[in-house]
Amino acid sequence: MLRTLQNISISLVKNPRLLYFSFDCCPTSICKSQSVQVIQVASLKNLRPLDSYDDIVMPEKPRLPLLLKVPNVMKPQKEPRQLIDLRGPATEGTELELDQFGLQATTAGYLKHGHFEMMRLTINRFMDTRRMFAIWRVEAPYKPITKKGQGQRMGGGKGSIDHYVTPVKPGRIVVEIGGKCELQEVEKVLKELTKKLPFRSKIVTPKVLEDDAMEEKRIAESNDNEWTFKRVVEGNYLGISKYLGPYDYKWYGKYR
Repeated sequence: MLRTLQNISISLVKNPRLLYFSFDCCPTSICKSQSVQVIQVASLKNLRPLDSYDDIVMPEKPRLPLLLKVPNVMKPQKEPRQLIDLRGPATEGTELELDQFGLQATTAGYLKHGHFEMMRLTINRFMDTRRMFAIWRVEAPYKPITKKGQGQRMGGGKGSIDHYVTPVKPGRIVVEIGGKCELQEVEKVLKELTKKLPFRSKIVTPKVLEDDAMEEKRIAESNDNEWTFKRVVEGNYLGISKYLGPYDYKWYGKYR
């Protein structure tokens, strides 16, 4: 037993990682009777240097500002639904301005004033204003939504304006958080926002956006199936054109 304990101590010196494992093979009585010399060995750690954040300039007002519930116009005009505001990919606001962390919409939806207040209060309560700040990437509610009163009969013209919303398309950045912080610090509050928004969203960084673009390009290049949706539509196979709309020729079934 003594020889076994000596071999263990020699192996500990040669391989310090064995210090993290427990040896339950020897009885307690034998361990107490034999004097064992434990050699303390410090493990080597590969610590990367800390970020300096010298290029980050903190704004005067780091908190998210309050957005108006009703647009400041003299005479608001009623509008049709215009579902094109929700169809297709976003053409603006798809990149991060701060090059740090943000929340990106993956599906379409309407943002009401209550959603803006929820995001503002959640982020401002969490944020350390001495080293963090946040900015809006979407406009305040501007699209009027009409509604008729309860129990009214059909007809009588378009209803009165009930509230205002902001349409958001897939790929649009909703809000950004920046400053002298890391992703692990802001990931918790951004995950909480994804559960409360009326559309699906995800946390993005510059590396995530770059990886998504490369993955989409890789899938398109490595596709071995020749019968793609684009080829079937452009070739009008089996007379499929009579079942398609103008947006199927524009996005080829990607956005419905």
